[in-house]
Amino acid sequence: MSTAARKPQRRGTTPRPDQLGQRPACADAHQTSPATAPASLDRLERATVGLEPPFAVVDLDAFWANAADMERRAAPKPIRLASKSLRCRALQERVLERPGFAGTLAYTLPEALWLAEHGFQDIVVAYPSADRHALRELVRLSAQQPETRVAVMVDCAAHLDLLDAAGASAQTPVRVCLELDAGLWLLGGRLRIGAKRSPLHSAAQAAALARQILARPGLRLVGMMAYEAQIAGLGDLPAGDALALRARALAIRALQAASARELAARRAAAVAAVRALAPLEFVNGGGTGSLHLTAREAAVSEIAAGSGLYGPALFDGYRAFRPRPAALFALPVVRRPGPGVATALGGGYLASGPADRARLPRPHLPAGLRLDGQEGAGEVQTPLLGAAADALRVGDRVWLRHAKAGELCERFASLHLIEGECIVEEVPTYRGEGQCFL
Repeated sequence: MSTAARKPQRRGTTPRPDQLGQRPACADAHQTSPATAPASLDRLERATVGLEPPFAVVDLDAFWANAADMERRAAPKPIRLASKSLRCRALQERVLERPGFAGTLAYTLPEALWLAEHGFQDIVVAYPSADRHALRELVRLSAQQPETRVAVMVDCAAHLDLLDAAGASAQTPVRVCLELDAGLWLLGGRLRIGAKRSPLHSAAQAAALARQILARPGLRLVGMMAYEAQIAGLGDLPAGDALALRARALAIRALQAASARELAARRAAAVAAVRALAPLEFVNGGGTGSLHLTAREAAVSEIAAGSGLYGPALFDGYRAFRPRPAALFALPVVRRPGPGVATALGGGYLASGPADRARLPRPHLPAGLRLDGQEGAGEVQTPLLGAAADALRVGDRVWLRHAKAGELCERFASLHLIEGECIVEEVPTYRGEGQCFL
């Protein structure tokens, strides 16, 4: 296991509320105890009374409760923070100050380089990069600031060739991390369940690429990673009471249990095969949805997670844990087309993944609202149905949750941080800092 990296310190680079044009809503940030502060409609309305929607908030009482729960489920392994799940540098800095979190799992190389400029250390880039300019910058950073420790993901010889072409040299080798496919293969590999990521599935394949890395003096193999999307990213508690849904839930649980057993043995074998060739600083696995399972594996030294901090709507479909909703967005009601309908402005913030209803934002407060099956959540308007709609007037607010975590931050320049019944700070998202990494 790698030693914990120096935590990034806040240096005054993150704008304060007055710099963003938003002052705290009240002077006493602790009018309501964080341990007893539910995300009620009244509480949210009192905290944000001076704001005009649309806007996004993070309920810090829920956020830090989720962080503590994640640390408990991952123990004794540290959690490498998945930056794509937050996309807010100020919050990432604060999470990394906690003893249960160490290091960052970035999602693009340009993002990792930008974070390194702001003092972040021990960064692993979760996805391979073909960005030649960024790879040259990585080579430069490896030479000039080796203490920053940025490792880029590789899973084939083509990735190694790109690094060589970028100028990687024996004098300042670039740190690389080898990714193992975590999917479950059935029927001799004819049926493959899991995200289509690395082509390296067996211990022999992982060792073969490790030998290629070791044969290139400009590269240094420092870690391995395997992300079990079919376990960590798939809820096992589908909504509804229909017999078909219950059958699907049982099938998902059986598949996940079988996959966890298979992966634990295969990952251990792959790690052993690679470690026989070179020492590894870390072996990364898991995700928010599998913290409690992956942490049990002796071959894994750290867990990657981040989405559970915001508690997005997709996590409502998990049995093992239930994060508190921490990231919310408010929309204004601008129309009342008829009885039982209130139409909000905007709201078409769909999550990535398969195009199904699970990727739509979810009405949260007031309780009793639902999306219209014909319109869903739209670019310019979102009709909301239900008995609760009749109590809404033009100018009122409705509160929704994004299906996923950090993608919400691509829609807003800032997040209003709430403690108790107060806005205590406004912090910029990546978008608010002028960054767009994909």
